Amino acid sequence: MNRNITKWILSAFLTLLFSYSYAQTTVSGTITDAETGEPLIGTQILVKGTVLGTISDVNGEFSLSVQSSPPITLVITYVGYERQEIEVTSSGQNISVQMAESTLLGQEVVVSASRVEENILQSPVSIEKMDILAVQNSTAASYYDGIANLKGVDVASSSINFQIINARGFGSTGNTRFVQYIDGMDTQAPALNFPIGNLNGPSELDVESVELIPGASSALYGPNAFNGVLLINSKNPFEYQGLSAFVKTGVNHVGPDADQDPALMNTFSVRYAKAYNNKFAFKVNATYSYADDWHGTSTFDRNAENNPFASIGGENPGADLLHSHGDEAAINLAIFPFSSTFSALASSRNFGPGLSANSYAQAGDLPNHVVSVTPWEEKYLADYGAENMKLNAGLFYRLNDDLEASYMYNGGFGTSIYTGAQRYSLSNFNIQQHRVQLRADNFFVRAYGTFENSGDSYITEFLALKMNDNRSGGGVSTWLATYGVNYLEYLNQQGYDPGDIAALRQSDPSAALLVDQAAHQYARGQNDNNYFPLDPVEQAAEFERIKNEELDGTIPFGPKFSDATKMYQADAQYDFKNQIDAVELQVGASYRIFDLRSDGTIFPDQDGGIQINEYGAFAQVARRVTDNLKLSGSVRFDKNQNFDGQVNPRISAVYTVANDHNIRASFQTGFRNPTTQGQYIDLNTISTRLLGGLQENYDRYDLDRVSSTGVPLAFTGGSVNDFRNVIFATGDIAAAAAELETFTTADIRPVVPEEVKSMEIGYKSLINNKLLVDAVYYRNIYTNFITQVRIVLAEEYTSATAPNPSLEGTPNYLTILNGSALTRESDGSFTGNTAQIYSNLDDEVTSQGAALGLTYNLPRGYTVGVNYNWNRLEGGFTENNLTEFNTPEHKYNVKFGNRKVTDRLGFNVTYRWQDAFRWESSFAIGDVPAYGTLDAQVSYKLPDLKSVVRLGGTNIAGNPYNQSLGGPNIGSIYYVSVTFDELMN
Repeated sequence: MNRNITKWILSAFLTLLFSYSYAQTTVSGTITDAETGEPLIGTQILVKGTVLGTISDVNGEFSLSVQSSPPITLVITYVGYERQEIEVTSSGQNISVQMAESTLLGQEVVVSASRVEENILQSPVSIEKMDILAVQNSTAASYYDGIANLKGVDVASSSINFQIINARGFGSTGNTRFVQYIDGMDTQAPALNFPIGNLNGPSELDVESVELIPGASSALYGPNAFNGVLLINSKNPFEYQGLSAFVKTGVNHVGPDADQDPALMNTFSVRYAKAYNNKFAFKVNATYSYADDWHGTSTFDRNAENNPFASIGGENPGADLLHSHGDEAAINLAIFPFSSTFSALASSRNFGPGLSANSYAQAGDLPNHVVSVTPWEEKYLADYGAENMKLNAGLFYRLNDDLEASYMYNGGFGTSIYTGAQRYSLSNFNIQQHRVQLRADNFFVRAYGTFENSGDSYITEFLALKMNDNRSGGGVSTWLATYGVNYLEYLNQQGYDPGDIAALRQSDPSAALLVDQAAHQYARGQNDNNYFPLDPVEQAAEFERIKNEELDGTIPFGPKFSDATKMYQADAQYDFKNQIDAVELQVGASYRIFDLRSDGTIFPDQDGGIQINEYGAFAQVARRVTDNLKLSGSVRFDKNQNFDGQVNPRISAVYTVANDHNIRASFQTGFRNPTTQGQYIDLNTISTRLLGGLQENYDRYDLDRVSSTGVPLAFTGGSVNDFRNVIFATGDIAAAAAELETFTTADIRPVVPEEVKSMEIGYKSLINNKLLVDAVYYRNIYTNFITQVRIVLAEEYTSATAPNPSLEGTPNYLTILNGSALTRESDGSFTGNTAQIYSNLDDEVTSQGAALGLTYNLPRGYTVGVNYNWNRLEGGFTENNLTEFNTPEHKYNVKFGNRKVTDRLGFNVTYRWQDAFRWESSFAIGDVPAYGTLDAQVSYKLPDLKSVVRLGGTNIAGNPYNQSLGGPNIGSIYYVSVTFDELMN
């Protein structure tokens, strides 16, 4: 299908190539600054209603030829100056244009809100925009980081070069509710279904604008445009020519509270674009950046609530620390008396005639305490060398005044960190995109492909497990069992007889607690001395040797995952503005193919790829009913091969109360398909198996399993936790079994698309040409909320395993005392017992929020702005579900600056604050503290060198902060940059 799309596009290019006719109108002119009279180099001159345009030369002069007869309209724009439209009435006309610096707010033209050009003040939905000046003068470390300063935006950083953007709740380190486009290409990683930040996007040298729509947008943009859409538009080489480059050198990990030593960071970027005869143009961009990544150093304990020594300030023997790995392998010591393997090991540790460690175990001396394997710190396992090489190129050919054909390439290569259900070290990955497009003033047709390769990427927790297996001489199960034996050995050494500590826990719990604490310290010390006498610093060479040895191999045999998933897409859109005057009418369609290729490491595709087909189409109509009222409506149909079709409408109205005072209201629905992983994932995460929610996965793993006598063997994950708590506390299997809730065929609910109904009302105005006001309130109602369900399966008693014949065909509850990933072996048998599968909630989920933005132009070019955001989850979740709202209720940004304090000097300052909030995800549950950051930048122009020097810093107060639970500590960056632009544009 993808090849046919490409052939069709190329055929159209060749057919239209010969439609060029001789020019009928020529026009020339000079562009100057209205105040100084100096020529403006690189001014854009576009012919309205065509794709034709050119730029002014070093003398501010231009000339162009147009096939159309007069009159024609020229649209003249220059960065920082007011846009002008000039009518040309005769061929050969020479014009003189004086450009005045722009001082008015709210004059931006946006495209994304309605997929057609419109003034931002009259957009039917909320929209934010960064123009070239905002991109160039961002106080953030990069323009992409600067998106966080837009109203309504939340950001979660997994790495210094990997940021995930969200809006209006349900934030994530991998946001599948948000769509990002770069030059019309969806930038999602096909195997993950969420945008990859700016890892393969343009540098600030090539960005023309950034537009953000917060909220549901499925009616125009289709699947997963659920919480928002971000559109990044790069510069057309016809309109932005010449050589530009920048180098930025800085230092991070600065300040007394930094958790690492200061480290140098560098970014180098170059862009070159050239047009020939206003017919052919090309551009080439290259960017390379390197930094010591933000480190994950959190000691947050995911198992803190089970710390038996919390009351006396003791360490948790079962700690599961966010940024230490290997401690995911854990067990409750109370399970060992039920294990014949442990009994054999404990019996071999003799303390005297007729006395062994097993004597103590059977007397109940092992406590109801979880114990985890001693972990490795993340910095010794993950690759913190954050590196990113980006290559972007484009070829553009104007077939005639009305048609432009182009090819574009975006490629990103490098190393980063990603926080998902685990911490992933993305080492030597790459993601590449190729696009061909034919566009006119009123339509476009494009086709593109996205190709990802995981390179040497690996799961840090899995690497830690493999290293611990290596050092344990038989796997971590040996380490854990030996810990239990050493624990009992300590009791014997202290003179206790079997059963003494069990009795002491009843008669004097405080005294027993101190004995238990000392026994834990002894057992861990013995284990670590015997199994882990390896210091990552003192014995670095040996540590690296073992690490590299265990890095070899892909899941399930090693920590690496293999992913070469592809996505192909074709889009088309047509605007009937040249045929219909009564209304504004646009139609469009898209077709998408996912080709999953993970070699069985992520998806069950060992025998070849899995293909998913999607298609959709939309129509939009708008009409100005009166001079003050404009109504618009759109509807879109989308179909994924695994789910029923989705119809999503949007209706909106914009009422102009007075000049530049607009009230808007809209209602729309949106949806998101379960991700490729939500449909097909089949991944062993050590303690559980993650499964896509299609019916075939329920069937493959027999998740509604019953015994040979028809007794249910599957139980809900929450009830199994209750079962374990009772049995470890009391040893009463019958009482514990009463806590179990079965999972049967009637409970199977294959995953379906999630849906949202979104209502929004807003007000945007420009008051006295000085104050820009933008206010909005929204309310969202979600149905079929996508979540995950945990299922634990017990083995059944057989004639060979049942203690007595009456138990044959009933669940062996001892087989669910500890969790491990459910696995289907090659012979069709099963090992392990736990699966986590995608499904949907039955109840509605509701959220609401509001935002207010104020920008005021002060005298002499100074600008002050503030925006405030409020978001709240109203409800719809039960205690058994993760809410994953992951959004602060309150946050605000304040900015102050002047890009031209003098002709050469400018500055910007931004302060950003957000409230503390609850973070819930499969990786961690806990609170993210409130934080505030101050960013600043000073710029100085060097006109003779056609350069700008910028000196700046982010988080200059130096207080490290986290944007997500499990994310890294983000510290300060101080930098200096030099940007050269041949046209100073």
